Order: sequence, then C-alpha cells, then structure tokens
Amino acid sequence: MGPPRHLGLLPELRAEKVAWPVPFADGLDLLDRYRGRPVAVLASGDPFWFGAGSVIARRFADHEWRVLPGVSCFSLAAARLGWALEKTLCMGLHAAPLSRLRPHLARGVRLIVTLRDGAAVSELARYLDGLGFGTSQLWVMEALGGPREKVTRLAAQDVPDGFEHPVVAAIEVAGEGAALPKVSGLDDDFFDSDGVMTKRPVRALTLSALAPKPFEQLWDIGGGSGSIGIEWLLRDPTVEAVTVEPRADRIGLIRANAQALGVDRLQVVEGRAPDVLTGLPRPDVVFVGGGLGIGLLDWLYRNLPEGTRLVANAVTLESEALLIAAQADRGGTLLRVELAEAGALGPRRGWKSAYPVVQWSVTL
Repeated sequence: MGPPRHLGLLPELRAEKVAWPVPFADGLDLLDRYRGRPVAVLASGDPFWFGAGSVIARRFADHEWRVLPGVSCFSLAAARLGWALEKTLCMGLHAAPLSRLRPHLARGVRLIVTLRDGAAVSELARYLDGLGFGTSQLWVMEALGGPREKVTRLAAQDVPDGFEHPVVAAIEVAGEGAALPKVSGLDDDFFDSDGVMTKRPVRALTLSALAPKPFEQLWDIGGGSGSIGIEWLLRDPTVEAVTVEPRADRIGLIRANAQALGVDRLQVVEGRAPDVLTGLPRPDVVFVGGGLGIGLLDWLYRNLPEGTRLVANAVTLESEALLIAAQADRGGTLLRVELAEAGALGPRRGWKSAYPVVQWSVTL
C-alpha cells in the first residue's frame, strides 16, 4: 500500500498493489482489512516526522508493525540547499491549513513545509504574497529523492501553476509583511473585533498572570474576539484552549481570528458559563473576562480541582466588589490597572484615561 507516485516506482511484483486513498484516514480502515496478512506500507522518508508512522502505530498493536525508516524529506531538502536543519523550521502542511505558518512569518526565517499536492504550491504562494511576503524565495521540490526529482526556485509572487509531485517547499521569508511579535500583547489591529475585546496593554498583563506552561489547558470564559485564547495558544505549540462565548454573532469572529493567526486548534463553545462548562477538557488555568458573577465563581470553586489557576478581570463597580470579596474569602492577589494614552485635547494634547481594570489572580 502507498501513494500512487510511490507505487509507480516499483518494478513488476507478484504482490497486490493497493493505492492509499484520499482522505488519508480512509486508508486505515482499508489497511485493517488486511490484518493477519503481510503488508508493506510505503511512506516518504522518515514516517515518524510529519508522516504516516505515528498514525498507523496508534491504530495497531506493537507486535503488528515494524518500521524501516529512510531519510526524511526535511533532511533531503536541507541537503539540497545546504541549510542547517537545526536552524530551520519544519512543518507538516499536507493535512493542515496554510495559516499555521502565520506565527512564524518574519524576514530571514527559513522553513521547510510538506504540501498536499501541486495546487497547494500556488495556494502557498498566494498566501505569502497576500500577507506582504511576496518576495520570499521558494524552492519547490518535486519527487524529492527519486529518479524524477526536480527543484524549482522562484519568488512567491512569481509562482505559476503546473507543479505535479511537490514533496516539500522550502521558504526563505522576505518582504514587508507584518511579523507577529513573540511577546504577549499583540497590537489590537491583528484582531477583527466588534469593539469588545481585551485591549493590548491589559491583555499583556493578563497573559502574564495566566502564565502559560507547556501542555496546559485554558478555559477563556467570555471570549469576545478570542484574543486571550489566541494569544495563549501562540505561546507554545503544546498548550490548548477553549473559548466560551454566549453571543452567537461573535462565534464566527473568534474562529476567523484564530484561523488568521495560525491557531485554528482553538476550541470555540457557544453558550453561557457555567451551563456549558460540564464535559469540557479539564483546565489548568481559567480566565474570566466576561459574564463574571457569584454563580459562576461558586461553580468554579465547587467543580475545579485544587491547584487550578484562576484569573478574573473586572471593569464595573459591581464586578470589582465581587472580586474584592472573593479575594478576602479565597486569597490570591488583587491588581488595579489604570492606563492613560496621549491624545488630542483641542489644539494640544492630554491624557485620555481608560476605565480602570481590577484583576484577581488565585490558585484554588
């Protein structure tokens, strides 16, 4: 079993040749039908680096499979270009959206990415060009490592159609596109919003209080534009997040922001907390940015395990009073944030104050 391009490299055999279907998941059921018979599955290079290996290994028992790995497509690509692989970002985009690239696009960055098919080369080029990185250099590597190998170099803005068997594309990012900063507190312009969102300075302080660590799960209650959950996910590829938002008109907005910024793994739940919290993945950290009330806090106290970190922001006097009482009862720290930004005041300038924010941080 294998992709048609791999099967086409084989000589005449007495064995049956079976093309692995699209989508990939359908091939697992097909492979399962051959249980008890010797089957060879052909995959590109090292099947455990963005390949089929781990998926097949999870499906079948340890004694049912054996792996004979070859050189990975990433190693082959780096060898063709003379790139230091440890300084090159390697990504699997053959079954993932191109927007996964967004957090990594900055001038000088080198990437090697797997691609779905020939059409994906043009899609990649248009994506880079649309973000202002059209002068990025692309090396399109077709049938890499085989007798039909072909490497084509050109700028993203000049990529034509017609590629047939792209295994990978190598990218050296260039252009005037906006790179995402590596610190918390992205500029508000990176998010589409209906006006309700945690603004940049407060968002930076909130992410600092949430303190994401590898493999942690966040509940973002009162998602708004999704900015807190999105920035949480941008901190590390292993963290996960669920955003809960009661307004249906904001659900699409949150998903669009997450997709645009490369974190489509954000789980978005429509509904009001705490009604929709039961059954969600257990959180390590909870942020309450909207819908704060004594009923929600009581539910969190009763249902979250000891050690869960909780951060809540308040703007109104009523919610501020609630956090002051909660801190007196449960401990933790209170922080009052007052910000002012310079703006026009007649012919001169003055300080334009934002509503103060009270932030409560506690470990249950």
